[in-house]
Amino acid sequence: MGMASERINCPRSCSCQYLEVNCTGQQLQEFPEAIPLDTRQLILAANNISYLPAVELSFLADLVYLDCKKNLLGHDLDFTFIGVAKLVYLDLSFNNLTQVTFSTFSHLLSLVVLKISDNPSLVAIEKDAFANNTWLSHLDVSRTGLTFLDTSTVQDLPNLRFLGLSNNLWHCNCSFLDFITWMTESNIHFPDADDVTCYTPESLRALEMPAVEAQLHSSCLIQLYKQDYIFLCLAGFCIFFAGTMAAWLAGVCAVIYEVHISKGEEREEEETVT
Repeated sequence: MGMASERINCPRSCSCQYLEVNCTGQQLQEFPEAIPLDTRQLILAANNISYLPAVELSFLADLVYLDCKKNLLGHDLDFTFIGVAKLVYLDLSFNNLTQVTFSTFSHLLSLVVLKISDNPSLVAIEKDAFANNTWLSHLDVSRTGLTFLDTSTVQDLPNLRFLGLSNNLWHCNCSFLDFITWMTESNIHFPDADDVTCYTPESLRALEMPAVEAQLHSSCLIQLYKQDYIFLCLAGFCIFFAGTMAAWLAGVCAVIYEVHISKGEEREEEETVT
């Protein structure tokens, strides 16, 4: 009777054991139905699922492990995980994610491991995307379409120990210098560090971050000095122009005042004569 009940509660094409549902490689097109509500570990890897329903996920309130790698998930995942606040492990690698916003993972307050690597369409991670994920220790964004990552996005994660950044399309300009400096000075482990290289500009392509940091420090400081000179020249011109205009206006006012005074004196003389 117990065995029959277990089979009834297990989704079709999936295997189930105590608190675990495994649907790996079953060519599923949609999120499986009839998942036991006490499931702690759900594996949906290597299917064709393009959408995760937030309502159905919210029924799995005790879920701590979710593996969705190698599916077709993409576009907007905001508020998808609002009902699985106990989630500790989340694998969304090898999908079609395009962006990560604050609302994507903001409800996963217990998240420790997040894998979003191998999403070639992932081009943007908002500055505060992981602001609520303070327990995050393992973050992998390798092999995506990222060209930039704000330093504060990862710097403000107090428990971060592992950060995958390799084989991205990093655009190494002065705006990226802070991030490169943080990388070289932090104690975080960067796997495949030799593959964390610049993609653009062409002059820095394939260079590793320590070498790039030295070049950018030099070029960006020179650029900063040029900007300072330009600013000072513009400020000097504005001050000179403002002073010239003020002197001209003062002269005009003085002339008008003198004319007015002389006319008043002429009138007084005429009145005295008459």
